Amino acid sequence: MFAAENGLKGDPRLEAISAAIRVVPNFPKKGIMFQDITTLLLDHKAFKHTIDIFVDRYKDMHISVVAGVEARGFMFGPSIALAIGAKFIPLRKPGKLPGKVISESYELEYGHDRLEMHVGAVEPRERVIIIDDLVATGGTLSAAISLMESQGAEVVECACVIGLPEVKGQHKLKGKPLYVLVEPSGLDELC
Repeated sequence: MFAAENGLKGDPRLEAISAAIRVVPNFPKKGIMFQDITTLLLDHKAFKHTIDIFVDRYKDMHISVVAGVEARGFMFGPSIALAIGAKFIPLRKPGKLPGKVISESYELEYGHDRLEMHVGAVEPRERVIIIDDLVATGGTLSAAISLMESQGAEVVECACVIGLPEVKGQHKLKGKPLYVLVEPSGLDELC
């Protein structure tokens, strides 16, 4: 579900967030309109709006874990976790975590990848939100859901700053709600 369809229609914070995201044509390859959140991070007001909207949504949902997907989920997850009194779990690419890990593979448009987390990072029945910067096909978030559920955790919702229009009608991901702040800009600029 998009934030504008969930009580935030016309909220000027959403416009500020959208305006702060730079669109980089043909990156990392031709035909891609890359949604660069580094410019959002440089705009302290838009960045604060982003965190505030997520915190407002999750502060009363008894969330015990915020899991952030590498690497851009790390930009938002810790701030949200601190504000709602939850722990933060980084979901990393292979070989980045020391110690014993569990992993989940997933498909990409151009191959395979894997997410890992430390064994024991999440406990059975803990309530989790998973955060990333952008959802396109949902493959990464699906892997994150599977990773959490394999340990007995309850994934309450997935949250992303940006969601492609194709996910607008897809309010669920592997049966879990999906909450998105804004749609990407510049998609109609490439021929």
